[in-house]
Amino acid sequence: MVPSFEQILAGGDLRSIGRSNAIIADINSQENFDQLFKLLFHTDRIVVMRAADVVEKVTIKHPQYLVSHSKEVVDLCNVAENKEFKWHLALLLSRLHLKNREFKKAWDLLALWAKDKTNSRIVRVNAIQGLFELVSQKSSFAQHLKKILSEIEIENIPSINARIKKIRKHFE
Repeated sequence: MVPSFEQILAGGDLRSIGRSNAIIADINSQENFDQLFKLLFHTDRIVVMRAADVVEKVTIKHPQYLVSHSKEVVDLCNVAENKEFKWHLALLLSRLHLKNREFKKAWDLLALWAKDKTNSRIVRVNAIQGLFELVSQKSSFAQHLKKILSEIEIENIPSINARIKKIRKHFE
Protein backbone atom coordinates (compact mmCIF):
# COMPACT_ATOMS: atom_id res chain seq x y z
CA MET A 1 0.00 0.00 0.00
CA VAL A 2 1.29 3.43 -0.96
CA PRO A 3 1.52 5.80 2.01
CA SER A 4 -0.64 8.94 1.92
CA PHE A 5 0.82 12.44 1.83
CA GLU A 6 -0.19 12.79 5.47
CA GLN A 7 1.68 9.63 6.46
CA ILE A 8 4.81 10.77 4.62
CA LEU A 9 4.72 14.22 6.21
CA ALA A 10 3.88 13.15 9.77
CA GLY A 11 6.21 12.45 12.65
CA GLY A 12 9.62 13.48 13.71
CA ASP A 13 10.96 16.84 14.71
CA LEU A 14 9.41 20.22 13.92
CA ARG A 15 12.86 21.51 12.96
CA SER A 16 13.07 18.99 10.11
CA ILE A 17 11.29 18.80 6.75
CA GLY A 18 11.37 15.02 7.15
CA ARG A 19 10.59 13.27 3.88
CA SER A 20 8.60 16.15 2.41
CA ASN A 21 10.92 16.52 -0.60
CA ALA A 22 10.10 12.92 -1.54
CA ILE A 23 6.55 13.85 -2.54
CA ILE A 24 7.32 16.91 -4.68
CA ALA A 25 7.52 14.76 -7.82
CA ASP A 26 4.13 13.22 -6.95
CA ILE A 27 2.42 16.59 -7.20
CA ASN A 28 1.92 16.52 -10.97
CA SER A 29 -1.75 17.43 -11.28
CA GLN A 30 -4.29 19.80 -9.79
CA GLU A 31 -5.95 16.82 -8.11
CA ASN A 32 -2.74 15.78 -6.33
CA PHE A 33 -2.04 19.38 -5.39
CA ASP A 34 -5.54 19.79 -3.96
CA GLN A 35 -5.02 16.67 -1.85
CA LEU A 36 -1.79 18.12 -0.50
CA PHE A 37 -3.30 21.58 0.01
CA LYS A 38 -5.96 20.13 2.34
CA LEU A 39 -3.15 19.28 4.76
CA LEU A 40 -2.62 23.00 5.42
CA PHE A 41 -5.74 22.69 7.60
CA HIS A 42 -4.47 19.63 9.51
CA THR A 43 -4.37 19.68 13.30
CA ASP A 44 -0.76 18.43 13.47
CA ARG A 45 1.65 21.36 13.29
CA ILE A 46 4.38 19.20 11.75
CA VAL A 47 2.10 18.01 8.94
CA VAL A 48 1.00 21.60 8.25
CA MET A 49 4.56 22.92 8.17
CA ARG A 50 5.79 20.19 5.85
CA ALA A 51 2.75 20.43 3.59
CA ALA A 52 3.30 24.20 3.36
CA ASP A 53 6.93 23.57 2.46
CA VAL A 54 5.92 21.23 -0.39
CA VAL A 55 3.15 23.58 -1.57
CA GLU A 56 5.64 26.43 -1.68
CA LYS A 57 8.23 24.41 -3.60
CA VAL A 58 5.71 23.02 -6.11
CA THR A 59 4.18 26.43 -6.83
CA ILE A 60 7.53 27.90 -7.80
CA LYS A 61 7.14 26.02 -11.10
CA HIS A 62 3.37 25.58 -11.03
CA PRO A 63 1.75 28.71 -9.56
CA GLN A 64 -1.44 27.85 -11.47
CA TYR A 65 -2.17 25.16 -8.88
CA LEU A 66 -2.85 27.94 -6.37
CA VAL A 67 -5.52 29.67 -8.46
CA SER A 68 -8.44 27.76 -7.00
CA HIS A 69 -7.03 28.22 -3.49
CA SER A 70 -6.55 32.01 -3.47
CA LYS A 71 -9.22 32.73 -0.88
CA GLU A 72 -7.98 29.91 1.34
CA VAL A 73 -4.39 31.21 1.24
CA VAL A 74 -5.57 34.70 2.20
CA ASP A 75 -7.75 33.28 4.98
CA LEU A 76 -4.89 31.16 6.30
CA CYS A 77 -2.63 34.23 6.37
CA ASN A 78 -5.16 36.01 8.55
CA VAL A 79 -5.25 33.24 11.16
CA ALA A 80 -1.76 31.71 11.02
CA GLU A 81 0.09 31.79 14.30
CA ASN A 82 2.99 29.38 13.87
CA LYS A 83 6.11 31.00 12.47
CA GLU A 84 7.06 28.09 10.21
CA PHE A 85 3.62 28.27 8.60
CA LYS A 86 3.75 32.05 8.20
CA TRP A 87 7.11 32.00 6.45
CA HIS A 88 5.69 29.72 3.75
CA LEU A 89 2.42 31.65 3.51
CA ALA A 90 4.32 34.91 2.93
CA LEU A 91 5.73 33.48 -0.29
CA LEU A 92 2.50 31.78 -1.35
CA LEU A 93 0.55 35.00 -0.94
CA SER A 94 2.83 36.74 -3.41
CA ARG A 95 2.14 34.04 -6.04
CA LEU A 96 -1.57 34.79 -6.17
CA HIS A 97 -3.08 37.04 -8.79
CA LEU A 98 -5.25 39.26 -6.64
CA LYS A 99 -7.77 41.94 -7.52
CA ASN A 100 -7.02 45.50 -6.38
CA ARG A 101 -8.69 45.29 -2.98
CA GLU A 102 -7.31 41.83 -2.24
CA PHE A 103 -3.88 42.95 -3.43
CA LYS A 104 -3.90 45.87 -1.00
CA LYS A 105 -4.91 43.59 1.89
CA ALA A 106 -2.13 41.13 0.98
CA TRP A 107 0.33 44.01 0.73
CA ASP A 108 -0.68 45.40 4.11
CA LEU A 109 -0.42 41.99 5.76
CA LEU A 110 3.05 41.28 4.35
CA ALA A 111 4.19 44.79 5.29
CA LEU A 112 2.94 44.17 8.83
CA TRP A 113 4.77 40.83 9.03
CA ALA A 114 7.95 42.39 7.61
CA LYS A 115 7.96 45.25 10.13
CA ASP A 116 6.83 43.25 13.17
CA LYS A 117 9.90 42.77 15.36
CA THR A 118 8.15 39.94 17.24
CA ASN A 119 8.01 37.81 14.09
CA SER A 120 10.85 35.39 13.42
CA ARG A 121 13.54 36.63 11.08
CA ILE A 122 12.57 34.04 8.48
CA VAL A 123 8.96 35.28 8.50
CA ARG A 124 10.22 38.82 8.10
CA VAL A 125 12.66 37.95 5.29
CA ASN A 126 10.00 36.00 3.42
CA ALA A 127 7.47 38.79 3.91
CA ILE A 128 10.00 41.22 2.40
CA GLN A 129 10.54 38.79 -0.49
CA GLY A 130 6.77 38.48 -0.88
CA LEU A 131 6.41 42.26 -1.07
CA PHE A 132 9.12 42.37 -3.72
CA GLU A 133 7.33 39.71 -5.74
CA LEU A 134 4.05 41.64 -5.43
CA VAL A 135 5.81 44.69 -6.90
CA SER A 136 6.39 42.64 -10.04
CA GLN A 137 2.59 42.47 -10.35
CA LYS A 138 2.01 46.17 -9.57
CA SER A 139 5.08 48.30 -10.13
CA SER A 140 3.26 51.29 -8.64
CA PHE A 141 4.03 49.77 -5.23
CA ALA A 142 7.81 49.97 -5.72
CA GLN A 143 8.09 53.24 -3.81
CA HIS A 144 6.09 51.76 -0.93
CA LEU A 145 8.49 48.83 -0.80
CA LYS A 146 11.54 51.09 -0.83
CA LYS A 147 10.11 53.00 2.14
CA ILE A 148 9.44 49.78 4.05
CA LEU A 149 12.95 48.53 3.31
CA SER A 150 14.45 51.77 4.63
CA GLU A 151 12.43 51.49 7.84
CA ILE A 152 13.49 47.89 8.45
CA GLU A 153 17.11 48.29 7.36
CA ILE A 154 17.95 50.53 10.32
CA GLU A 155 17.36 47.59 12.67
CA ASN A 156 20.65 46.24 11.30
CA ILE A 157 19.72 42.54 11.36
CA PRO A 158 22.18 40.68 9.08
CA SER A 159 19.74 38.15 7.55
CA ILE A 160 17.13 40.82 6.86
CA ASN A 161 19.65 43.30 5.51
CA ALA A 162 21.10 40.63 3.20
CA ARG A 163 17.66 40.18 1.61
CA ILE A 164 17.16 43.95 1.42
CA LYS A 165 20.52 44.28 -0.34
CA LYS A 166 19.50 41.66 -2.94
CA ILE A 167 16.19 43.41 -3.56
CA ARG A 168 17.79 46.85 -3.87
CA LYS A 169 20.03 45.48 -6.64
CA HIS A 170 16.91 44.81 -8.69
CA PHE A 171 15.86 48.44 -8.37
CA GLU A 172 19.18 49.77 -9.64
